[in-house]
Amino acid sequence: MRVKQAPIEGCFIVEPKVHIDKRGHFFETFNKANFLELTGLKVDFVQDNQSFSSKGVLRGLHFQKGKHAQAKLIRAVKGQVLDVAVDIRKNSPTFGSHFSLIISEENQKQLYIPRGFAHGFVVLSETAIISYKCDNFYNKNAESGIVFNDPYLNINWLLEEEKIINSERDKSLPLFKELCL
Repeated sequence: MRVKQAPIEGCFIVEPKVHIDKRGHFFETFNKANFLELTGLKVDFVQDNQSFSSKGVLRGLHFQKGKHAQAKLIRAVKGQVLDVAVDIRKNSPTFGSHFSLIISEENQKQLYIPRGFAHGFVVLSETAIISYKCDNFYNKNAESGIVFNDPYLNINWLLEEEKIINSERDKSLPLFKELCL
């Protein structure tokens, strides 16, 4: 496994070593000891989630508040997505900044996002299956989010806005300035 620091401190791009032969491929999706050695982070993932979505579906920008905040390790099992992390840590020098990365079944890249970030992704392929590990259990009362087309964040989702498919809940999420400024 190779780990690179992402442009925002605390986020890491994880590239597993993929073993390919005539039968297909094999790789470790996560190794706690290697992750600790390469990042210095001691994480204890307690919940795995998976979603299936069609092209244009945008899920996010979501986060859990307070003691229910979650660090995540995200990967694409099938398809291709643009994965986005927004720094909402008020004391961070990159507060209000975002980082995006295309993750896919082809590149096998994963994105580690620490607590204190809003997270979202949009499906660029016909369909996608996304799997992610969380270091804290989901709590419905702690869920929050930021609307995907927030003008302050100005995220380029790589799709025209009229082609983006959101849930009604995600369409009504507040602006960054209402939550974080």
